[in-house]
Amino acid sequence: MATLQVSFVLVMFFLLLFSGAHSSTFTIVNKCSYTVWPGLLSGAGTPPISPTGFILQPGASTAVSVPTSWSGRFWGRTFCTEDSSGKFSCLTGDCGSSALECSGSGAIPPATLAEFTLNGAGGLDFYDVSLVDGYNLAMMVSPQGGTGGNCTSAGCAADLNGDCPLELKVVDGTEGVACKSACAAFGDPKYCCSGAYATPNTCKPSSYSEFFKTACPTAYSYAYDDGTSTFTCAGADYVITFCPTPSTSVKSSNPMAVDISVGYRPVSSALIGSAITTLAAIWQLQHLF
Repeated sequence: MATLQVSFVLVMFFLLLFSGAHSSTFTIVNKCSYTVWPGLLSGAGTPPISPTGFILQPGASTAVSVPTSWSGRFWGRTFCTEDSSGKFSCLTGDCGSSALECSGSGAIPPATLAEFTLNGAGGLDFYDVSLVDGYNLAMMVSPQGGTGGNCTSAGCAADLNGDCPLELKVVDGTEGVACKSACAAFGDPKYCCSGAYATPNTCKPSSYSEFFKTACPTAYSYAYDDGTSTFTCAGADYVITFCPTPSTSVKSSNPMAVDISVGYRPVSSALIGSAITTLAAIWQLQHLF
C-alpha cells in the first residue's frame, strides 16, 4: 500500500512539474552600447506575463518565464526619460503608459517587434521579427535547445537608422533614431496592404519594403512577407538580443534616467531545485516502509 502511495505521489509530482507552469524561458540581452527599455505585450486570450517593461543596461540580460501556449511580442524602447512629475516616456517604441511598465499597451510605431505564438499548430512555436511597423533598433531571436521546424535565428542585425530613406527617417536633432514604415509615412493602401491591396495577390513588395528586406533578409518587411520571415521550433527557450552586432551609432540621451533593476530568474532553475528536494523526500518516505 505504501508503495502505491509513493508511486502516486511521484506521478502527480512529475505531472505538475512538466505539464506546464511555464513552457519557455526568454532571455533578453542588451548588446547595445546604450540603455534599452524592453516592453512586453501578451496577445488577447493568453496569460499575461510580468514584467511588462523594465530597464536593461548595456551588457545586461534578464530572463522571463513564459506560460504554455502564450502569444505576444517583445520590443525595445530607446531614449527614455522620467520627468520631475514621474512621467516616463521614450522617444522610440514608447507604449504610452507613462510608466516603466507597459501594463497591456503595445509599442507606438516605428518599432522593431519580436512576435511569438507558442505551442501552436502541430505543437510548434511560431516566431518572427517584424519591421512592418517600422524599425528602431537591431534585434535577433535565437532558439535554444529546440527541434523540428525551421528552428534557426531570425531578425535584423543591421543598424538601419543612419541609412533609412529620408522620407521614412525619424530624427532627434540631426541624428536618425528610427525608420518609419512606408504605410505610416504615406498612408497609401498599396503600402499598408489595405483596401484593394488587402490580399497577398494585390499587395506586393515596394522599394521601401525592399530596403528593409535587403538589409534584414530574415525579418518581415511588409504584411505578406511570410515565406522567408516566419520560423518554427518545438521545445525551445529563446534568446532575444538587442544590437547583436554592437553599434555605437545611437546613444541614449539619458541612459540612467530610470534606475530600476529587475532580478528575475528563469523558473526552470527553481523547478529543478524543487524536483531534487521532492525526490529526496520521496526516497526517504519510501524507505520508511
